[in-house]
Amino acid sequence: MNYNKYISGTIVFLVLFPASIFSQGKGLILDETTRRKFDYFFYEAVNAKTQGKYDESFDLLQHCCSIDSTNASVLMELGAYYSSLNEKNMALGYFRKAVKYDPTNYYYNMILAGLSKELDLKEEVIDIYNYLLKTYPDKVELYFDLANVYGDNGELDKAIQSLDLLQKYTGVSDAITLNKFRLYNMMDKKERAFEEIQSVIDKNPDNIRYKLLMGDLYLQDNQTGKALEYYNQARLIDPDEPSLILSMVNYYEKTNNKTAAIEELQKAIVSSKMEVDTKLQLLARYIALLRQSQQDIKIANPLFQSMFEQHPNNTRINMMYGDVLLLQEDKKGAMEQFEIFTKDNPTDPAGYEQMLRIALPDTLALDKVIEITRAGIENIPTAPQFYFYMGLARFQQKKYNEALTVYEQGLANAEFQSPLIKSDFYGQIGDINHFLKNNEVAFENYEKALKLNPQNLPVLNNYSYYLSIERRDLDKAEQMSGITIKAEPTNPTYLDTYGWILFEQGAYTMAKIYIEKAIEYGKDDNSAEVLEHYGDVLAVTGDKEKAVEQWKKALELGSDSKTLNKKIRKKEYIKE
Repeated sequence: MNYNKYISGTIVFLVLFPASIFSQGKGLILDETTRRKFDYFFYEAVNAKTQGKYDESFDLLQHCCSIDSTNASVLMELGAYYSSLNEKNMALGYFRKAVKYDPTNYYYNMILAGLSKELDLKEEVIDIYNYLLKTYPDKVELYFDLANVYGDNGELDKAIQSLDLLQKYTGVSDAITLNKFRLYNMMDKKERAFEEIQSVIDKNPDNIRYKLLMGDLYLQDNQTGKALEYYNQARLIDPDEPSLILSMVNYYEKTNNKTAAIEELQKAIVSSKMEVDTKLQLLARYIALLRQSQQDIKIANPLFQSMFEQHPNNTRINMMYGDVLLLQEDKKGAMEQFEIFTKDNPTDPAGYEQMLRIALPDTLALDKVIEITRAGIENIPTAPQFYFYMGLARFQQKKYNEALTVYEQGLANAEFQSPLIKSDFYGQIGDINHFLKNNEVAFENYEKALKLNPQNLPVLNNYSYYLSIERRDLDKAEQMSGITIKAEPTNPTYLDTYGWILFEQGAYTMAKIYIEKAIEYGKDDNSAEVLEHYGDVLAVTGDKEKAVEQWKKALELGSDSKTLNKKIRKKEYIKE
């Protein structure tokens, strides 16, 4: 057996002293010679474990056990070995023997209780805790442990009794009170549950926290009237208490009074007592309520200005304000806010990503995309998204070699959290090499992409289409393209690719069906390439007049086909 992965864990302290010191229970009484022999081997076991020689340590411990099979320390160590090897039942046997021979050892009992709990031996855990409480009545934390086990075992009355005893030692605490409340609820004794909280309020009449707790619990129980009573009592103590404002927001949302909820949120956000983190959370809720009630989100803008005045150096406010301005379609204002955030947080990708969200859809903003991604790469060189979008911008600028360099740098420097992202990089490198007329290199990279993600639909589509253009491996191309149309049966690009592969295979009737579907789903956005394909399939299936009509449409869209004019003139399909 290999014990090299053994970690001593919670009982590492057991091997710091001779085992004979710890074994004070019902074990064997060794003569002096045997005791010295035992201690020698035990020390050797300790040293071996300290040096990471776990197999040797285990063998020595077994030898110690052969000398004295009642020594609790050795038994605990052997149990720990088996536990670390996930042989829990073996470990349990050793821990039980250790406790048998040293029954008053608190730590041994707690270790046994822990493993028994892990193995769902609830009755054994209860027995251990009850024994320990009799032996160590000052260990008040045991009452809580015992209450939890009783609760798990369905003995709710006994769980409450344990908490009552604990409360005598420690006094009132939120944890005890809430656990008793939970247990009474489980027993379907709601009134008794609320009486538990009320008893704490009676002892602490000026403590706003308990009144708010009672209100919140009534609100959770859908007793909104009683909840409001306690919130009003809390208001008499401190009307500006931040927790009260939060509770009132929840109350108004629960009672579907969105207007009042919005007013409470406004009050909270401008409050000087509220922590900025809480205010940001409330701002998010405020915006959500405005949208739900279909109010103009611009009314939130003054609250952000108030936040800027109160917290001028907290750029997380800028980030949220940028998001809100985006909802208002103020892209310029949003970009300014994200730039402020990014300047203050250059190693946080969120700011760059939000700026890209604004810049990417604008084909005239490619230089801005490059500016953003360059800064992202400089400050976060391991983030793959910035290489990806910079490469995409260079590609759209038709600077193919520069795009290729960016993607190769990304593969070398970025940390990929998912093989799917890396697959996209290889897919882009494949596309670029196709445009550079390096088709063999392109196909090699498509293979790498599909190895990482066999369901990469854009790669499957492009790879299969470029194979069909070269009229090679058409069966493979048809299989890859088939995956794309099964995944997205209304995608016009994928339908056109599949139809064209069928065309190259000579299945003209089927090709016509799929390319017509591509035309239908593409509607007014069909490319010159798709229209030319449609004309080609119409020509070979006998509808030459309609074919010429489609070819002319393709010509009007700026097709760069070398044979298109000839097709129109001769009214027949001509291979390129």
